[in-house]
Amino acid sequence: MATTNKNDARLQLRLPADLKREIEEAAAHLGQSVSEFAVSTLVQVARDVNEQQKVTKLSNRDRDIFLAMLEADREPNKALIEAAEFYKKQMAEQ
Repeated sequence: MATTNKNDARLQLRLPADLKREIEEAAAHLGQSVSEFAVSTLVQVARDVNEQQKVTKLSNRDRDIFLAMLEADREPNKALIEAAEFYKKQMAEQ
């Protein structure tokens, strides 16, 4: 199924004249209109920010603690058993 991108949403903003001139100059250097430049730049930054939010960064110390916890052979505690039972019950009701 083919998809078409409709440009039906609008984003408006106000900014100082000197910033507008700087953006216009940068767009011209790339051979883009201000709209093309703004959209491509904003979309790339938005994607980068969204991707960064999906990543959890640990210090070496915290990484080692986390890995040690994963490797530890422990019996589930009461809270974990109750959570698993609750989950199973919720899934059975769906």
